[in-house]
Amino acid sequence: MDTIASLFSFITTPVSWVIVQFHTVYGAIFGPDTGWAWGLSIVSLVILIRICLIPLFVKQIKATRAMQTLQPEMKKIQERYKNDKQRQSEEMMKLYKDAGTNPLSSCLPILAQSPFFFALYHVLNGIATGETIGVINEELLASARKAHIFGAPLAAKFTDSAETVEKLGATLTDVRVVTAVMIVLMSASQFYTQRQLMTKNVDTTVKTPFMQQQKMLMYVFPIMFAVFGINFPVGVLVYWLTTNVWTMGQQMYVIRNNPTPGSKAQAAYLERLQKRVTQHGKTRGRGEKAIVKAIVVKGRDRNEYERKFINSLTKAGLVAQPDGLVMAGETTTAVESEDGTTTAAAPKRQQPKRQTKAQRQSGGASSSAPADDAEPKTSLSKSDEPQDAKPSSAAKPSSGSGSKPGTGTRSKAQSGQRKGQQRPKSPSKK
Repeated sequence: MDTIASLFSFITTPVSWVIVQFHTVYGAIFGPDTGWAWGLSIVSLVILIRICLIPLFVKQIKATRAMQTLQPEMKKIQERYKNDKQRQSEEMMKLYKDAGTNPLSSCLPILAQSPFFFALYHVLNGIATGETIGVINEELLASARKAHIFGAPLAAKFTDSAETVEKLGATLTDVRVVTAVMIVLMSASQFYTQRQLMTKNVDTTVKTPFMQQQKMLMYVFPIMFAVFGINFPVGVLVYWLTTNVWTMGQQMYVIRNNPTPGSKAQAAYLERLQKRVTQHGKTRGRGEKAIVKAIVVKGRDRNEYERKFINSLTKAGLVAQPDGLVMAGETTTAVESEDGTTTAAAPKRQQPKRQTKAQRQSGGASSSAPADDAEPKTSLSKSDEPQDAKPSSAAKPSSGSGSKPGTGTRSKAQSGQRKGQQRPKSPSKK
């Protein structure tokens, strides 16, 4: 750890200068040699660094969400080129380039604050060994060695011997109890932060290997903090516990106000937003307008929670506009279809009552006569035929006593025979 910290010695001077400036302020309030003055100086250093890293944190959120959406495509590439690792890497890089993201973007905040972490470790290690470093002179070094946090010196470690701890003016029991409690809190905060991300802010509609990796990290990171924490000075534990608590609070804010689409957090957020918009009749603030605008623009690509949100607004007589505003509309029962369009719900079609066989037969018989009477006359009726084309009763006797006159002519016309005057048949030879 000392070797790694020495690699970032170039930044120890700025870090020590910031700590000294905060110590000057808090020393005037609590006293220059107290643990509150030095402890709050370290906490303020963390807050200052994390405020400067907010733009990187926003970029991390965007990169993480972009990686989540790319997981199905990445899985296809891995299956397609599983025997060609070079082609697989090339296709992966092309996919990242087209999407405008990078796997390392999700690690930017951790990578960016790592130099400050090791520089602080270098400064506190110098205090423990009695060496001046950066802008910390002999007077500030003596003041820092007297500072205790709940009975544990800033430069003391869990693995220090009793002799080393006695030189810093403390007991081994106090040091180990304080460091153990801080290590447990540090690991627990890291576990809760990762678990909150996995259970609330992950798209549950897509099952990808990325989710399995995040679940693995949820257990790996706390164990790593517990293992390395026993070698951290108390001041470094204060730094790392503060940055974990900051990350947890920052993530809670993001999950509540800007959740991942398709996650449980988005369902809860849209439910709260629907109640607020229904109550006030409009969207309030730039953030709400941006959320509504993104949902409207999606169209048919909306997920289940977003369609439910749009349908709830429509039922309440409100219409979401493409610019994110919400305007009053007609109150109607509406359902959003898969293509993203909202239409009024049609009434259910009632099936006619099924009739019995006797009813169908009686109904068919009663309706046949009027149908024949109401049938319009065609050009094949008797009045339209020439007189010479009518066959005589002697030449063509009727086939049955119950047949109607003209029935034969009509049946011939309906069977597709040529209309008009017919050629007389020649007499048959005996």
